[in-house]
Amino acid sequence: MDAIGTTTLTRQAGLMREMNVIAQNIANISTAGFRREGVVFSEYVQRMEAGPSLSMAHGNGRAVDLSQAGLSATGGTFDFAIQGEGFFLIETPDGQQLTRAGAFTPSAEGALVTPDGYRLLDEGGAPVIVPPGAGAVSLAQDGTLSAGGAALARIGLWQPADPVSLRHQAGTLFSADAVEPADGAVLMQGFLEDSNVEPVSEIARMIAVQRAYELGQTFLDREDARVRGIIETLGR
Repeated sequence: MDAIGTTTLTRQAGLMREMNVIAQNIANISTAGFRREGVVFSEYVQRMEAGPSLSMAHGNGRAVDLSQAGLSATGGTFDFAIQGEGFFLIETPDGQQLTRAGAFTPSAEGALVTPDGYRLLDEGGAPVIVPPGAGAVSLAQDGTLSAGGAALARIGLWQPADPVSLRHQAGTLFSADAVEPADGAVLMQGFLEDSNVEPVSEIARMIAVQRAYELGQTFLDREDARVRGIIETLGR
């Protein structure tokens, strides 16, 4: 394949990745705690033995939008929302992971777990336990969880030590090479944070990417027709 085709195909591959990310964002408009993602394009320059260097676009990087979303009142005793920076720390089979989705329920043993059964961890990295029959449960803005007037645990808020290491795993879960305590945020009981995906801007972005992809495909089709025409002419 010639340099023009190679350059265009790398651009098309990046646009296809971006379209898939946009589709995932749109599918999670109503998912509590979901963080919008985007694709980061970079330039890859390949030196050619003859002629000028070849510049290609790579859309392999993914960026997570950590901007605050709105809070919806649910009235649920174990629905928690973060106002400010930070994540809940969750214990999963793949290790500790981060999430902004704060819908928890007590297990049979009293551990607060996500809908997938993953345990919520406190500021010391231990599971948050609410003993059955402990009484009315309340959450202070500093994360202190109490039942019947007695403090049970303090829910920790965490952030990646290196923001660049934050990686989306699945749904509302993220991983990082290392985490550290997050300061300055408050916890709200009886609320859930919405998805931070903006439907109108995301659909507009999808249309722009689709048009850019169609333009690239038209260029490839015309280039293919041009090459075929040259081959047919030389073959006569």
